Amino acid sequence: MSRDMNQTRSDKFEKRRKSTKAITIGIIAASILVIILLGIWVFGGSGGEEQNANENENSSSDEDSDFLITEPDEEEEENNNSTDNEENGQDEQNNDNNEQENENEQNEVNEQNNNVETESVEPSDENVSDAYTGNWDPIGTEQEGPHTTTYDDGSQDRIEIKEATSMVTGIDADNMVEWLVENGGDQKVIATVSDKDETQTFRVYLQWVDGEGWQPTKVEELIENDKK
Repeated sequence: MSRDMNQTRSDKFEKRRKSTKAITIGIIAASILVIILLGIWVFGGSGGEEQNANENENSSSDEDSDFLITEPDEEEEENNNSTDNEENGQDEQNNDNNEQENENEQNEVNEQNNNVETESVEPSDENVSDAYTGNWDPIGTEQEGPHTTTYDDGSQDRIEIKEATSMVTGIDADNMVEWLVENGGDQKVIATVSDKDETQTFRVYLQWVDGEGWQPTKVEELIENDKK
């Protein structure tokens, strides 16, 4: 009977020892698992933050690239300069052509005046230093149909009267001051003009020729720039 009791105690002790060992192994395994989970959380979180930081940096770089201001390359700048130079050169050429045309027109007027036969006549009043008539041709006209003289500034009559007056006085139209354009009778006008420096003043008599325009008939040079 004593032997049976000893056997029972030995079995209980062995069972207790095995339970204690199992519990210890479980605690160790749980500790290892906790350590692994903590490591994953710590290192995984840092990696995620770094990845997010990289993504944010890349996003900022992309946004900055949308507003990147680039300077034009040298070839494009040279092309722009070349175009500007060509335009300036064209403007200068046009100005030269216009000046040449004006000069040619003035030369034609001077040549025509040189070929005109003039004849001195009696001055119309005491303010005239010299008076003469000539066989001038009508200036030409763009007007058609029955003619009625229009004295308004800028009218076709005033433009053509100025051209005819320039032809017989030698004063360039751009350098001419029209002091008075008055009615001189049926289809006739009298224009008093001078240069802008008022060194010469003329009174020009003109008559209208149907289909041919205004024709100068007499020129008077006035004394002391008298414009009356």
